[in-house]
Amino acid sequence: GGRSYVFGYERLINNRQSFSINAGLTSFPSLGIINSDSIRMRTVNEESGFNVSADYRFYLLKINKDAAPRGVYIGPYYSYNLFKNNNTWSLTDINGSTQGVNSELKMNIHTVGFELGYQFVFWNRLSLDMILLGPGVASYNLNLLLGTNLSDADKEKFYEKLNEALDEKFPGYDHVIDAESFKKKGTSKTTDIGYRYMIQIGFRF
Repeated sequence: GGRSYVFGYERLINNRQSFSINAGLTSFPSLGIINSDSIRMRTVNEESGFNVSADYRFYLLKINKDAAPRGVYIGPYYSYNLFKNNNTWSLTDINGSTQGVNSELKMNIHTVGFELGYQFVFWNRLSLDMILLGPGVASYNLNLLLGTNLSDADKEKFYEKLNEALDEKFPGYDHVIDAESFKKKGTSKTTDIGYRYMIQIGFRF
């Protein structure tokens, strides 16, 4: 998203192992460009979310010439993301009339995986931490609540149009979201491939 403020802390256990924790605010990318003949964004009321993650790192001494926290590392990780968007839409219903629709879109993502990264330390204080590979297994829970009175037919039309717009906007959307469930109920729960990628600038105490 456009706003992401995530802070991390890494603690050395010995000269080749450490653990890190991260927490902060983030946001789902704006849905403001979604416009079609029957559904159009009018107002973005809120875009919010947060991230919490942790990992355990094994620095590879046989590859690295320096002790941790410098060099190549591998290890398991866990990550949790919550994204929330509140929006107001104009919906043209099945009778051709237009009405306002308030929506609250929530997505929860739990990911467990294994990562490969590299950390530089410059002048013994400034660090550049890069998680280059982070494949995993993720649980996705998408839920759309409508704060207006719509007929079941109009709700399904809204879900279907929004699903089509999300599919066009976000690469890989159709692989992690159960489109049939979302188009009927506005909800989707799936387990699929997840991924972690991160670049962090830090200060070594």
